[in-house]
Amino acid sequence: MAREETTRTTTSPTEHQAPAATAAPRVPGADPAPGKPATRAWATRLVVIGIVLSALNLRPAITSLGALLEEVRDGLGMSGSVAGVLTSVPPLCFAVFGVMAPRLARRFGPAAVVCAGMAAIGAGLLVRPYAGGTAGFLAASALALMGIAVSNVLMPVIVKRWFPDRVGSMTGLYSMALALGTSSAAAATVPLTNALGGDWQPGLAVWAVLALAAVLPWLPLVRDRDRGAAPAAPGAARQAPREQSPARGASAGAEAPALRITRSRTAWALAVFFGLQATAAYITMGWMAQIFRDAGVSAGTAGLLLAVTMVMGVPLAFVIPRLATRLPHQGPIVLALGVCGLAGYAGLYLAPAGGAWAWAVLLGVSNCAFPLALTMVGMRARTGAGVAQLSAFAQSTGYLISIPGPLLVGVLNQSSGGWGLPIALMCALMVPQMVVGWVAGRDRTVEEEAAR
Repeated sequence: MAREETTRTTTSPTEHQAPAATAAPRVPGADPAPGKPATRAWATRLVVIGIVLSALNLRPAITSLGALLEEVRDGLGMSGSVAGVLTSVPPLCFAVFGVMAPRLARRFGPAAVVCAGMAAIGAGLLVRPYAGGTAGFLAASALALMGIAVSNVLMPVIVKRWFPDRVGSMTGLYSMALALGTSSAAAATVPLTNALGGDWQPGLAVWAVLALAAVLPWLPLVRDRDRGAAPAAPGAARQAPREQSPARGASAGAEAPALRITRSRTAWALAVFFGLQATAAYITMGWMAQIFRDAGVSAGTAGLLLAVTMVMGVPLAFVIPRLATRLPHQGPIVLALGVCGLAGYAGLYLAPAGGAWAWAVLLGVSNCAFPLALTMVGMRARTGAGVAQLSAFAQSTGYLISIPGPLLVGVLNQSSGGWGLPIALMCALMVPQMVVGWVAGRDRTVEEEAAR
């Protein structure tokens, strides 16, 4: 069933205006109904604010801990093996808890689940520094990561539901906010800790304030349980333009039965692509600074190089999704990002210190496969329910795939005494990432494939 068209005129040269006599006005997030106002601009503004604040909170729980990991280990008496396992807890939690998100969204509504997710992040971040031991620290961390997991899955769903005509722009906005939150927590945690007296506990707990602030925009929307299932307006059955509806159809119609998502080749390709890009990202965050330090780069400069890699995602996370929604096939973007990754890894192997800044930039560009993957989730499903299922499947499966990567890099480094084998592994993983990304970028939907 095709999505409703708006009656407004746009400046896009490819967009067609629906006939005013047949197309019902559509407001993002508010399906027109008799007796209800057609426009709730305040709700749309709240959703935009909520998306940005929520995205800012999707990584500080991880990167703030990385900045103070040595102090946390000393403070809790944490062994090296436990600290190593701690680096694999985030993708494990994302995989386990992300599966719950579609079912929770169907029952309570996406806005309510994201609101609860932000509250869980805030509570976990506030409690974990004062939990009194390693077990309590891990449990509180899991609570925060559970909130991140469900919010990770539902961000594309909310964008698809409230902004079906701006999937690329809004995905870019929250991807940019996510990258900003990631780099800010990594850069600001130590200075904040010093400003708060030098104790690691308030230095970690302070990030709970940002998470609790993200709860506020969602509170007026928690009773909105509609999942974007509105009937199409009469006469609006024609296909919408690509930038308006990347999934080539509406998130309209009565709630459809659950898809057999595992029958879709595109869903599997997107899940593997998501997992391989997540593997590369976690390896970069966990090991790149150490590679530079072992090559003779000072600790301060190595930290700056890692920050450069993370910051590259801020502007590109806004540009790449917008570009992706304008292309019939996202494969060329996948290949371009992959080539940047291969060039960056080759530089790390051949001249890690000599061209350090160039390699940091190239790997930062390559890591922008993450916002591209999120954009393709919104483009490869026709309905809101389909996006929810695809997002949960791709992210949960992908994060499971990503768990061994950082650990394997550490094992190879320790066994070989250098970075040659780990870098070779990174290069080897980039090749299948490009292949499955090309398959995932084809212009089709999981509903079509599952129906076959």
